[in-house]
Amino acid sequence: MNDQTLQRLKQMKFQGMAMAFKTTLEDGRMASMTADEMVAFMIESEWDHRNNRRIERHINQARFRYKANIEHLDFETDRNLDKNQIMRFADCNFIDKSETIIITGSTGIGKSYVASAIGNQACMLSYKVLYANTTKLFAKLKMSKADGSYIKEIARIEKQDLLILDDFGIQPFDNQSR
Repeated sequence: MNDQTLQRLKQMKFQGMAMAFKTTLEDGRMASMTADEMVAFMIESEWDHRNNRRIERHINQARFRYKANIEHLDFETDRNLDKNQIMRFADCNFIDKSETIIITGSTGIGKSYVASAIGNQACMLSYKVLYANTTKLFAKLKMSKADGSYIKEIARIEKQDLLILDDFGIQPFDNQSR
């Protein structure tokens, strides 16, 4: 009976529930749980599993340059990072308010890393993020105009809650890029 239940949970794509069910069987917790507790535990496990997969999918689709997160930012170095300002960005309210953030500074101080950390935090909060090198993005848009997929490419960009343009302004824009 338990193997059949486990198989059916997997077939119905309830991976989180299947893992929770298997774990409670193996560690003997099932015997001490009421039916309500067991159902609540399995639903919570499924919820967590799906949420974690969504976050993982958002992070993979964002294509960040660095695997960075807010907790690993070094505020002690000579980078002039304002910890309070970065922490205000970490709640991602600027996304809901449609505000723009511009991170400036000398080459090599970690602007891309900070942008990746903020973007990663946005993914953790279930926002859709696209991290793009500006030169490569504009080249891709030029190509999409040539092959007829421009509208589709713009639609893909518009679906994002946060667009991070890295290395913006490093190369001059031509007339078509403007």
